[in-house]
Amino acid sequence: MARRDLRSMAGSLRRSVLLCLLAGAAALALPGIATAQQDLEAFDFGYIGWNDDPRYSEARIEREYQGEPWGRPIDGARVAIDEARFPGMAAGVKFGLNEKLVANTREVLETVRAMRDAGTRFILLDLPAGTVSRVAEEFAGDDLTLFNVAAHDDRLRGAHCQANLLHTIPSDAMRNDALAQYLVSRQWDDVLLLVGPERADKVVAKSFQRSAKRFGLNIVGTRDFVLGNNPRERDRNNPKLLTSGVDYDAVYIADTQSEFARNANFAIQKPRPVVGSAGLVAQAWHWAWVRHGARQLNNRLEKKADRHMTGYDWAAWVAVKSIVEAVQRTESTDYAKLATYVRGDEINLDGFKGYRMGFRDWDGQLRQPMLLGTGNWVVARAPLDGFLHPDNYLDTLGFDPRESACRLANEKKGS
Repeated sequence: MARRDLRSMAGSLRRSVLLCLLAGAAALALPGIATAQQDLEAFDFGYIGWNDDPRYSEARIEREYQGEPWGRPIDGARVAIDEARFPGMAAGVKFGLNEKLVANTREVLETVRAMRDAGTRFILLDLPAGTVSRVAEEFAGDDLTLFNVAAHDDRLRGAHCQANLLHTIPSDAMRNDALAQYLVSRQWDDVLLLVGPERADKVVAKSFQRSAKRFGLNIVGTRDFVLGNNPRERDRNNPKLLTSGVDYDAVYIADTQSEFARNANFAIQKPRPVVGSAGLVAQAWHWAWVRHGARQLNNRLEKKADRHMTGYDWAAWVAVKSIVEAVQRTESTDYAKLATYVRGDEINLDGFKGYRMGFRDWDGQLRQPMLLGTGNWVVARAPLDGFLHPDNYLDTLGFDPRESACRLANEKKGS
């Protein structure tokens, strides 16, 4: 027998012996792991969403609108729970997720109450802004922290803010400030604003008008559009006609339904970029972001949900992650200690976006960079170079304490 064959046989024998030893060690360790798991303290997060949420209808999901959910953000929370298994064991805790889908606001309130009474203290709300506000108001003063993981409305961080409500999804102001910074950086200063028929479209448009004023953009015109192909409304449903007769460097589209915006890119009168609800979109996350270890997170979500990760998934993921970190750092599951830590200056969240992140003490919004992405690429990350803030660069995005209408901020100033 050749010497090479003898070496090969010896190597195979060593590998077989090693595998047997490892298998035996694992078998011996399994009872100990099972016992350790049984001894862990249960620590459940709550998640509440609508049962028949139109955002997750098959028709919308299959279109994969830019900046919109491509599935329920609960998938992001599930990934975070999976990641927390071993940190939880080290802290003597087994993290879990109590998922509930309900039909109306009354059932939301009943579900939050049941979760609270069962000992759940941190609940993710995948709900419209009005319902989020109602829930936060109902449970004000309770030992309960609510995470808004879906509603961008600035008013939740302003006049309707609540001390028990934290926001991991970015506000409209943050998204529009990021876009405004990019437009200014490219000297695309003259912007044509197209606004949809929905009330929410008007809210988004107003937010962009604020950002334009803040960063010195010039809105050269505002035109309303409607959906459909009615030839009698061509001047309002045809992107080419809507964008004729005026000069501009870019077109901002406020379209929360996303249907018009998706068809407007490359269909406007002039060869100019489209931003806002399509074209270049500001998001909390983009599946094509690959820096700072982001590929690992993208892969975990894709394996869990069989789709790309979106900003809504990221918002749910980072909400869970923030409390897991609080448990690790405080070495406690006491609600008061965790709530104080997560809202304090010591928290140092790594969201795979290259910045240290924490919650603003004046409105509960998570400080975070914004990713400016097209359909399949991240063009830039905001805040962009050259946009400065006296306290924190991330506060160039959204309302800082001097601008905020949140009464918590005003109380803080008066204290």
